[in-house]
Amino acid sequence: ILKKLGISYETVIASAHRTPERTTRLASEAEDKGIEVIIAGAGMAAHLAGVLAAHTIVPVIGVPIDSPPLNGLDSLLSTVQMPFGVPVATMAIGKAGAKNAAILSAQIIGRKDPEVVKRLKGYRKKMAEEVEKKSRTLQGYNN
Repeated sequence: ILKKLGISYETVIASAHRTPERTTRLASEAEDKGIEVIIAGAGMAAHLAGVLAAHTIVPVIGVPIDSPPLNGLDSLLSTVQMPFGVPVATMAIGKAGAKNAAILSAQIIGRKDPEVVKRLKGYRKKMAEEVEKKSRTLQGYNN
């Protein structure tokens, strides 16, 4: 979605538990690198988004990953239950949450970039058109 909206991004693998020094360094350097939003996907004891948020003022969006044995419920609760002063915007569990994180990122970036807003509006219009097309197809089966 970010690519469709013309938003540059980088993908990094980090772990709040396995690479804590690297994770905190990535967060603390984010503002100086000009990063406007951080999307953090994590499963199980999903502390990644919270650790990142604790070390930067860049907005952090947490995406709970659906992983066994609790199918992402543990990830959701770990991501959403942040203490006062360390906010994390938490999305839905899984793919829908990841897609919404990209859209929310575009909305945040769009506050300063009218071109992103324009592309985002086009993206939403296309989504609406796809729903209408599916509806017409379904109505055709019912007649």
